[in-house]
Amino acid sequence: MQTIDKELDARGLVCPLPILRTKQSLAGMISGQTLKIVATDPGSVIDFQVFAEQTGNELLSLAESDKEFIFLLRKR
Repeated sequence: MQTIDKELDARGLVCPLPILRTKQSLAGMISGQTLKIVATDPGSVIDFQVFAEQTGNELLSLAESDKEFIFLLRKR
């Protein structure tokens, strides 16, 4: 089971706000910590995959449940 160091509720936010809030949350974390993000914007699936590739943060998992998207990111 993955340890979650911080959680971000991005439900109801549309692009680019989930990514912007994620950047802010990651800025306050140390390398290796894990951030859980819950979003409702279907576009966030691609956004977080691209964000991880471009920033070097690791997208550990992506799941969908009841029209919510749950991402786990490890800070680089």
